[in-house]
Amino acid sequence: MKKNILIIDDETSIRESLSGILEDEGFHALTAATAEQGLELIEEERVDIVLLDIWLGEGMDGMTALGTIRERFALPVIMISGHTTIETAVQAVHDGAYDFIEKPLSYDKVILSVGNGLRFAQLEQENRLLREHTARQATITGSSAVIEDLRKQIEMVAPTDAWVLIRGDHGTGKELVAQAIHQQSAGARQPMIEVNCAAIPEELIESELFGHEKGSFTGAHSSKRGKFDKADGGILFLDEIGDMSLKTQAKILRILQEQKFERVGGSKTIKVNVRVLAATNKNLEQEIEDGTFRADLYYRLNVVPITVPRLRDRIEDLPLLVAELMAGAVEKGLRKKDFSDDALAAMMGHPWPGNVRELRNFVERLAIMCPEETITAHHITAFLGPSGSTSPAEHTALVPYQAGDFKEARRLFEKEYLQHKLTENDGNISRTAEQVGLERSHLHKKLKSLAIIN
Repeated sequence: MKKNILIIDDETSIRESLSGILEDEGFHALTAATAEQGLELIEEERVDIVLLDIWLGEGMDGMTALGTIRERFALPVIMISGHTTIETAVQAVHDGAYDFIEKPLSYDKVILSVGNGLRFAQLEQENRLLREHTARQATITGSSAVIEDLRKQIEMVAPTDAWVLIRGDHGTGKELVAQAIHQQSAGARQPMIEVNCAAIPEELIESELFGHEKGSFTGAHSSKRGKFDKADGGILFLDEIGDMSLKTQAKILRILQEQKFERVGGSKTIKVNVRVLAATNKNLEQEIEDGTFRADLYYRLNVVPITVPRLRDRIEDLPLLVAELMAGAVEKGLRKKDFSDDALAAMMGHPWPGNVRELRNFVERLAIMCPEETITAHHITAFLGPSGSTSPAEHTALVPYQAGDFKEARRLFEKEYLQHKLTENDGNISRTAEQVGLERSHLHKKLKSLAIIN
């Protein structure tokens, strides 16, 4: 992928000569006669480094532009000038310029400085990503068979260029899986660009994904690069892909197939090379049947499917998760609490419909609200409340103890929980399935296997 070099100089001859030499060296040159035009280009295009004249003929001067570019875009800037002093050069470097070159320009020096500046920028980005990764390393906690299998799947797919569709209920950790794939991928040196499709208003999602040109709609006061553009050469993570409208799905499909697009209000075709990770908590096959999700988009995204297990399907990991979540709570300034064995057993009897997200909130709630240093089963039932038993909350914690082993304890709890939920919904299986977060057919089979229905 060619590097984009922006030349900001009010002399036409300088812009043309620098463009020619840079193009000959395999770069792509962008030019602007004023600082204002240059700043607009940085907004519109991917720019890797800037050659900036200190003395511009009109408008913003080069030193002011240098501060704006460093503050807003964190790009390396090489200052150029034919009328300068040592003090000016020192001030430019002090203000964040990577290098300073005097006119008349030595083109060999320009190429050397540009090459060094690009390598410096790459190192800066790698260091920043390393700090971010260290701060939030994508650790998938657990030793259960399903989690070990999940890790193996990530290890196999991450080094490839394959697209991945990550599926799982709310709160299971789909974003964590995407981060783990990114960190183990060949594109780990590039940032992963994330888009929450459910959080962006329908009227703005095209602008967010593809970018827009200045004046293309009310409020578009300047041009803007979209997420696809920013992810060029790296990974784009489309979270909650099932919440996109059919109109947006159609445009996404075309771009995914062709790897090129136009910004909203624009006519210029932008080509990209993007690896896509997508995630959803929805049953996309059912969505296709209902006519709310395109089958062709599903098959394009579903190259390698990965399903993140629910917490209740790996409940043996709960003690490890609790320890990790409590450590996280302590980092936030909360007091550390210990959990007794009976407290963990009581927590393992809860269905956790909100999965790890619900567990995290509950652990923090205990850290804040429980005055004792050690959490017991009494605290769990007091804070958690009834979780599916026809008796008081304490009975929920006692259900597992009626069995001789963990498998039987889980079966007893599931039976108690589903019987209660079915009673709550007057025997309506569809309503019960929606409430507990299961597919109707799966719930029906579960009820039959537990002898709750015939």
